[in-house]
Amino acid sequence: MRRVFAIIYFAVVVAMAATAASFSVDAPRRVEAGDVFRVAFSLQNAEGSDFTPPEVSGAKLLYGPATSHSTSVQIVNGNMSQSSSVTYTMTYRAEGGVDKVTVGGASVVVGGKRLTTKPLTITVSATSGSGAGGRQSQRQPVDIDDINTQSADRAVSANDLFVRVELSKQRVYEQQAVVGTVKLYTKYEISQFITKKEPSFDGFLIEEIEQQPSLNKIETVNGQRYYVATLKRCILYPQRSGTLTISSGDYEVTAVQFVAYRTRYFTTQQPVEKTLNVKSNRASVTILPLPTPRPASFTGAVGKFTISSDITPKQLKTYSAASLTTTITGTGNIKYIKAPEPDLPDQFDVYEPSTEAKTRVTGNDISGTSTTTVTFIPQHIGEYDLQQGEFTYFDPDAGKYVSLPIAARHLSVAAGKGTPSQHEAGQGGTIDIAGAQRADAADLRLMAEIDASHTGRWLAWYAVPLAVALALLWYYRRQVRLLGDVSGMRRRKAGKVAARRLKAARALAGNKERRADFYGEVLNALWGFLGDKLSLPTSALSRDTIDDVLAQRGVEQSTREALTALLDECQMAQYSPLTATAGDDDLLDRAATVINSIHNA
Repeated sequence: MRRVFAIIYFAVVVAMAATAASFSVDAPRRVEAGDVFRVAFSLQNAEGSDFTPPEVSGAKLLYGPATSHSTSVQIVNGNMSQSSSVTYTMTYRAEGGVDKVTVGGASVVVGGKRLTTKPLTITVSATSGSGAGGRQSQRQPVDIDDINTQSADRAVSANDLFVRVELSKQRVYEQQAVVGTVKLYTKYEISQFITKKEPSFDGFLIEEIEQQPSLNKIETVNGQRYYVATLKRCILYPQRSGTLTISSGDYEVTAVQFVAYRTRYFTTQQPVEKTLNVKSNRASVTILPLPTPRPASFTGAVGKFTISSDITPKQLKTYSAASLTTTITGTGNIKYIKAPEPDLPDQFDVYEPSTEAKTRVTGNDISGTSTTTVTFIPQHIGEYDLQQGEFTYFDPDAGKYVSLPIAARHLSVAAGKGTPSQHEAGQGGTIDIAGAQRADAADLRLMAEIDASHTGRWLAWYAVPLAVALALLWYYRRQVRLLGDVSGMRRRKAGKVAARRLKAARALAGNKERRADFYGEVLNALWGFLGDKLSLPTSALSRDTIDDVLAQRGVEQSTREALTALLDECQMAQYSPLTATAGDDDLLDRAATVINSIHNA
């Protein structure tokens, strides 16, 4: 074996010694003004030093030299040959207004001897128009399917990439729904998108529709095609008349362009990134005031609705709780309307009403039901008439108010078991209880003679149930108050809601086909938690606002920086073509840690 290796080594040395070193140049023979091209200087079968670039006229050096090495060994019919090469690559851009590029000789030192390439000339062909400006003006417009039109030497114009705020209507009444959409239009691929400032929807109540932004649609605008991503979509309810303007948003967008590298035999395209600051347009809508005079029963409902009411249980008894439920169904600003207040008899104890809305987005508005429940406890037996009045809403399509009468009810209250409320007992009124007997004088004398040792027992029998009843009443009133405090409830449940959203994101972790959905769920968890916990409207959610509010609340800077990094990472990943999933669990853990830190602070 030693003999065999010695023979092979000897043959390789002999083959290398027999191969003469050479130094040559390779470049395209023809380029266009403004084109980027490469000139490669190759040193064969030798190791060189002290490379000296050539003198070049008619072109601008972009970068270089870039050095690469290669070696190959061949054995053919028992004969071994080996070759090696070192390539020095220079990258230039052809200047406008010249007809040729002159490349002088480059040199390199090999074994103490300097080798030099021959000079060469590259023809620069004329382009349409005169000069670079004429070439730019006569160029083919950027096309989403042609990367040759997406070259890096042209500016990204406002016609090639822009963010636009669009409104579904230009004239509406107060409280009538308008759909606001923020879209990104681009002819280029996008590698990163960061929202620096959201558009401001001042003067509107906002119902945001969850979106998973991705460049998966193509739209034609003014005869030109664009990739389109819906960044934000919400239903707006104007709160005042006049002209309301949605301010512009501010975004940092990184677009992908291409550089063409020309050699003698072929041309290659390599991507380069260009970061731009993009502002959206401002959009305005005219808000018409609601007609006057307004009916007395109108409480702000705008849309189309129906109304119904019900009482449970059907058989009312004294001292037993009952509920009057009013249900409004329809389409419009249903989450913000108020049901008519019933005129319940004075002989009833009435508690604060609670309202629950169940809604869904249908087309360009919101539909659903709003249920208002009033709990009451009759204190006297008897027959009562309940007047519920009418419910009035404004129909924007018809341009008029519509009143819906609510039928009066006749209530019969029978005797029930229990005791009157403290309020009723304090009035000193009589209470009718079927079967009750008036105590006679003998009974009174007997009660007076009860031994003092039994007094404590009798007090306990009445005091304990009374204490329990008072505790239940306090708890009920507290629940009613908490249910009425929507903002407080959102703050209290912010952590639980964020946990559910992170759980939904974890179900998508590792799914390469749904990367945008995964990062969208993480963003929903973070933004939703911040909005609920800090009681901020959706329009106020931005990185700067959140950072300022958290700083005022005493949240540590490290936590704020971790939050900002997470938001940037997720927003960027939604538009990035990367599909790696190894870090999904780590991303979710960091999101949970940030949410817990803010919650604890």
